[in-house]
Amino acid sequence: MEKQPAVYIMASKRNGTLYTGVTSNLVRRAYQHRERMIDGFTNKYGCKLLVFFEIYDDMENAILREKQIKAGSRKKKLNLIEEMNPEWKDLYDDIT
Repeated sequence: MEKQPAVYIMASKRNGTLYTGVTSNLVRRAYQHRERMIDGFTNKYGCKLLVFFEIYDDMENAILREKQIKAGSRKKKLNLIEEMNPEWKDLYDDIT
């Protein structure tokens, strides 16, 4: 499978706990979060909904964007989600 760098935000529920990450395979990574296959923050706080993502041509730019999003306030993250996904629907089905 070809690598496709992406930045993503997982949520526990609408306006719930948020997790921002970067991956080379968004479908696989979102599945791992949804199925609680990864110990850590997303598993502990139930972040199973893919509510935001951006696709990049290279991992370097994806990592830079992830750092930018993580450095921003919660309000900025909520605004990103609301712009792309105002209903906070789980976008996993849209990428599979």
